[in-house]
Amino acid sequence: MPDDLDHAKKALRAEIREQRQRTTDPWRENASEGIRVQLDALVSELGAGSLSCYLSAPAEPGTRPFLDAALARGIRVLLPITRADGLLDWTVAEPGGAEIDSAYGIPEAVGEVLGPIAVNDVDLLIVPASAVDRDGMRMGWGRGFYDKTLGSMAHRPPVFAVIYDSELVDRVPRDLHDQPVDGVVTPTRTVRFAGRRD
Repeated sequence: MPDDLDHAKKALRAEIREQRQRTTDPWRENASEGIRVQLDALVSELGAGSLSCYLSAPAEPGTRPFLDAALARGIRVLLPITRADGLLDWTVAEPGGAEIDSAYGIPEAVGEVLGPIAVNDVDLLIVPASAVDRDGMRMGWGRGFYDKTLGSMAHRPPVFAVIYDSELVDRVPRDLHDQPVDGVVTPTRTVRFAGRRD
């Protein structure tokens, strides 16, 4: 990766990380509820009976209220488990399931480990991001887990990134391996990108 691209990504990630750290608990709780409402509506619209999601860290846009609601509705949810080779294994989410901090300091579910191809059977992928631009290009946190996962799927279902409203930006720095998403979910809206699937 050229140095200037690497620096641009690091600078934007640092800015977003700092903005997220400045948010308050009440603000985050309100945002998490908004995300739940938006994701519930998206799942209903798509008729998704299974999906992949992730356990949000404290400063991240919150997915946990949505996960609780999805499990209560009987939706099968896969949660990621990081691997040293940069791929993701998966496990089936359970209400009140155990979790640990991964080697990367992010929350991770504990359960029966399913291989990377388990995610090929879901109807919807809900992924984290640091920012997404108006062309649908996603910028993660630099480890490449989701870029590798999305890039390896021959027939991937709709992919939506969960971000705060301010993290939908005009353009993110992009590299050849970076993978786009079909839309974003924020606390206030769901945005689909032109040129991506409906």
